[in-house]
Amino acid sequence: MKKLLTKHQSLRSGAGREPTQAFVEENAVDETAVDNHAGKNPADDIDHLWALYKSTPNDQLRNRLVERYMPLVRSRAERVWARLPDGIELDDLISVGTFGLMDAIAAFDLTRGVRFEAFCLPRIQGSMLDELRSMDWVPRMVRSKATKLNEAFKSLELQLGRKPSDQEVADKLGIPAEEVHQLYAETHSVNITSLDKTWSENDGSKEVREVDILADRRSTDPTERLAKVDMIRSFTKGLTKTERLIVILYYYEEMTMREIGATLELSESRVSQMHSAIVERIKRLHKDG
Repeated sequence: MKKLLTKHQSLRSGAGREPTQAFVEENAVDETAVDNHAGKNPADDIDHLWALYKSTPNDQLRNRLVERYMPLVRSRAERVWARLPDGIELDDLISVGTFGLMDAIAAFDLTRGVRFEAFCLPRIQGSMLDELRSMDWVPRMVRSKATKLNEAFKSLELQLGRKPSDQEVADKLGIPAEEVHQLYAETHSVNITSLDKTWSENDGSKEVREVDILADRRSTDPTERLAKVDMIRSFTKGLTKTERLIVILYYYEEMTMREIGATLELSESRVSQMHSAIVERIKRLHKDG
């Protein structure tokens, strides 16, 4: 600025003399620097940016417009994400919404006099909803029933301060209780969760994945296995090897008399006779004990 004032004073002191071309060019450069310092860069003006993009569309100008309107995408994605079940990532919605924003930028007409914010929001949200529908394997009718059932349940829970009964949910929805049971069965498989979902421990020092805390139903509890072994020993004490096998195969392996006979090479009737005798003997032993 001091440099400009000095040159301006020199120009006034030399009134009547034409400034040299070098002086004009240098002075123009300095004025541009002052405008930039004051935050008046014409490229930062959104209207000017739109005019440039529509006159000479290119990826660089489009990306600058995308950066300018990205807060709209994030805001809309957060609103949609807040109503979704677990398993949907916010970043995925933002990515899909960005493509919707790019489509809106390409289709926007400056001559219609419509604000771009009003024009692009339906397209951004529409792209997110289309992606969610493509990801959803549940029929829309079942999803609608699940939503109504969930809303009624939450409303009653807030009103009553406890979990509502099936009859109370039925009264809220205006349907028979049997239909509520059917709705529960139909919507049972609607909600899914990701096994990669993480949970933080109380002290926040470690994250645990959902898959790490799921119970393995195929594994056996060691205490139950030991109790089962002790019970078998107790009930088969004093029995022969064949009699013990009959007890184990019938009560613990849940085999039929015919299957046991085929395994031990005995007739079905013989296995049945031995089983009856074993039961009577065990009853007598425990009665005497």
